[in-house]
Amino acid sequence: MTTFILDVLKDLQNRNKDLSTLIFILPSKRAGIFLKHQIAQIVNHTILSPKIISIEEFVEDLSQLKKTSNTELLFVFYKVYLELTKKEEQESFDSFSKWAQILLQDFNEIDRYLIPQEKIFNYLSAIQDLKHWSLEEPKSDFIKKYLSFWNKLNQYYTKFAEELLQNKTGYQGLIYREAVENIESYIQTASEKQHIFLGFNALNKAEENIIQELLQNEMAEIFWDIDQKFFDNKYHDAGLFTRQHHKNWKYFTTHPFNWKTNYYTQPKNIEVVGIPKNIGQAKYIGTLLKSLKEKDQTLQQTAVVLADENLLTPTLNALPESIDALNITMGFPLQSIPLASLFEQIFQVHKKASNTFYYKDVIAIISHQFIRSLLNTNNVDVASKITETILTNNLVYLTVDRLKELSTTATKIIDLLFVIKENSVENILKNCADLILCIKEDLDVNKPLNKLSLEYLFRFNELFNELSSLNDRYSYIKDINTLHGLYKELLSAATLDFQGEPLQGLQVMGMLESRVLDFETVIIASVNEGVLPSGKTNNSFIPFDVKIENQLPTYKEKDAVYTYHFYRLLQRAKNVYILYNTEVDVLTGGEKSRFITQLELEGDHEIKHRIVTPKVEACFTKLLEIEKTEAIQNKLKTVAERGFSPSSITNYIRNPIDFYYQKILGIKEQEDVEESVAFNTLGTVVHNTLEDLYTTFIGSYLTVENLEKQKSKINERVTYHFENEYKEGDIHTGKNLIIFEIAKRYVLNFLNLEIEDVKQGNEIKIISLEANNRTSITIPELDFTINLTGKVDRVDTYNGITRIIDYKTGKVLSNEVEISNWEDLTTDYKKYSKSFQVLMYAYMMMQQNKVQFPLEAGIISFKNLSNGFLKFAVKEGRNKAQLITEETMQHFEIELKKIILEICNPKINFVEKEV
Repeated sequence: MTTFILDVLKDLQNRNKDLSTLIFILPSKRAGIFLKHQIAQIVNHTILSPKIISIEEFVEDLSQLKKTSNTELLFVFYKVYLELTKKEEQESFDSFSKWAQILLQDFNEIDRYLIPQEKIFNYLSAIQDLKHWSLEEPKSDFIKKYLSFWNKLNQYYTKFAEELLQNKTGYQGLIYREAVENIESYIQTASEKQHIFLGFNALNKAEENIIQELLQNEMAEIFWDIDQKFFDNKYHDAGLFTRQHHKNWKYFTTHPFNWKTNYYTQPKNIEVVGIPKNIGQAKYIGTLLKSLKEKDQTLQQTAVVLADENLLTPTLNALPESIDALNITMGFPLQSIPLASLFEQIFQVHKKASNTFYYKDVIAIISHQFIRSLLNTNNVDVASKITETILTNNLVYLTVDRLKELSTTATKIIDLLFVIKENSVENILKNCADLILCIKEDLDVNKPLNKLSLEYLFRFNELFNELSSLNDRYSYIKDINTLHGLYKELLSAATLDFQGEPLQGLQVMGMLESRVLDFETVIIASVNEGVLPSGKTNNSFIPFDVKIENQLPTYKEKDAVYTYHFYRLLQRAKNVYILYNTEVDVLTGGEKSRFITQLELEGDHEIKHRIVTPKVEACFTKLLEIEKTEAIQNKLKTVAERGFSPSSITNYIRNPIDFYYQKILGIKEQEDVEESVAFNTLGTVVHNTLEDLYTTFIGSYLTVENLEKQKSKINERVTYHFENEYKEGDIHTGKNLIIFEIAKRYVLNFLNLEIEDVKQGNEIKIISLEANNRTSITIPELDFTINLTGKVDRVDTYNGITRIIDYKTGKVLSNEVEISNWEDLTTDYKKYSKSFQVLMYAYMMMQQNKVQFPLEAGIISFKNLSNGFLKFAVKEGRNKAQLITEETMQHFEIELKKIILEICNPKINFVEKEV
């Protein structure tokens, strides 16, 4: 295909220009690679390569200044600010940086457009004074300081520029202004040189002056890439800047305007595709490239242009495997690299400025892929050891000493991660740098081929070196919060550049990287309002009307820049796929871009519209089913020999798969740190405390005097059991203290309930506490022993009637221990599990002749203590039979054998229940 670069080279060749002697100046470095490649295609003999540079490199050479980073500019500016501001009015570096960055952008624009500094700063100061005039005198201190800031803008600028020029450095705008100052001397010393400017569109005032001076002195030619259609239409923003240059530059009154082409109106295949969400677009790009690859094996003339650069990662993941040649001009964001999460966690830990570390922060750091390997020394998995100790001892917060105690073989790494000394800023920077070296040494030994990880480390090492260097020179970073802010700013701008062959295969790029380049097939993603174009943004102290007055660019000019880039991509292309997000999202772009609507209204091409939705297959949840193999049947026999408990059988009733996991496979639930006391821990504490208080009463009747004596022991026993169950968790503050007091109140309320019962003349005799029961049951259909086990919280007699009691710290209602249909007992876990449990306790104790009829079984609910002992009952109409009789036990035995038989039946699989 014919490209703009090729057209320019052929024109120069046809005019017998010696390409070797020319200086080609382009909008970007990337375009220079393509230019050099196409020179090799058109020359038929050996020549010296011409000088090919970007406009920024050319201007930097002219200015004799070296461009410095935005972060360093901020430090230099702060130095100037401190010199010009009274000590009592000086802001911290952290506070200063928030407004200084905006002001630096304004300085840059003012210089790039050669605006007289004093004029515009005085103008801004006068505007602010008018806005804040007041009839009341004197003005408040706040207004005085505010106006003082605006009055000092010119001083800030002048002193700042002097400081930079003295060090032969500058920001882009200052470099451009100096270049304009030096253009005359350059013309005199390099009059024999010929400059070729090509592919430019929007130029700032400094660039315009430089190019025009060279043109007027016959030292340059300029080639525009604009289509006649856009140029002739005075309302079309794609031609806005070229029309202005053609009209305003005197050079074009006597010289031709090269070029206005007619490529755009040639036939094109344009498809506009609406796709929900960014991931959907990335997936569609992959599908589209797969079909294009089948037609064009090289994809040499295909470009994927990502208007939203956040699409890079999902797009790379969606590329088909058949693509073997790929060139990516967009850098991979450093903040998306795994190492970034490690340093972010380290900063977050130390920003809290505490002597203890939250267990989740500790686990996140020591489990990080780059740290875990460092901690593994002498075949000891220190990370697992620390994590296990945290879970076992319920450690919510850990000290450095405790961490070192648990990692005796890796204390150096613990120091680097968690120890910050007096000068926290210097120390954390040194720790991060040393940590990078430790990780590198570990990779060299254990993963010598992992070159990508080494590249990650190198880039982060550069980043921390820059922070250290700036802090050493200026010492303005006083705390970790400021350091973290600067770190994030540097990180957000840093990218990891891809290495590849820039002239082969598929090209993936951003909008600005597409300048000067032409492709036969173009896929443009995220063509949404707010992304392409980006719309109104006002990150400036200069009001809109002042920008207009001084011919500074506004959002209108910014939109026109992207209009030009968009239409220029379409200009020579034959196949264009425009993708947009159909889901309106104010954060990542709104409705489809006005560019799409504009294409439709212009009517130059037939546009195919499609809405694509991801292919979502019908997802039917298939319930898990486990066949009872011979191995499982043997395991069931072992479980039966060990004994079925009430909880294991009700667990099966609730969901057979849970029974399979826990009893057959032996998989326990994942333990976690209890930051606040869990319900099961509270229940255990209350149970154990009551056992301690009532043990002395076993075999005897309760008396008011004896019960009253036990009240003094409540605090000590509850504290003891909390420490035993909750390990090293803190029960002295916050929610845990409340739960601790609740546990004491539960026990006290229970004692008061018992005292009231005794006072009313009821005789209560304690038979046993936490009694272990074990009995066997015969099921004719099974040829192996079935045992039942269980621990009963309390057995007593109440006015001569034996009671089997189960404690529950949760709320239980009386209807939850009542049953009307015996078959429901083994089918409805939610409603009848508590009935099943107390009946099974009664059954086991009857089998062992530990209790006799008449008998009662039930629950004492500490959240429903006012209702006292909730007795199991069989409902028949309006009547309730609360005494457990032989008939009751016979009914229960039938259901018990039925559920055990189901569990052990080899023909009945374990089938998951729908939750």
